[in-house]
Amino acid sequence: MKEYIEERVLEIAGYIVENRATVRQAAREYRVSKSTVHKDVTQRLGEIDPLFAAEVRAVLAYNREERHIRGGEATRQKYAHRRGTGMK
Repeated sequence: MKEYIEERVLEIAGYIVENRATVRQAAREYRVSKSTVHKDVTQRLGEIDPLFAAEVRAVLAYNREERHIRGGEATRQKYAHRRGTGMK
């Protein structure tokens, strides 16, 4: 694996663990695609540092479990704003 890819993988993985970030957030932060982030942290990181890969997988699993809650909250706020009620 090329050195610059290895560095990117470790940086992105560190960002995800430190910030409990989603794949989308990491992709936005590092200006790469979601596919690249996903491949970096699920495949390439396992080759570089299997223990660190397990930490990242735990964060991604947590984010996956919470995804429906965040999506529902965003939808609720969107429609509350449209009604002009400012519900919380």
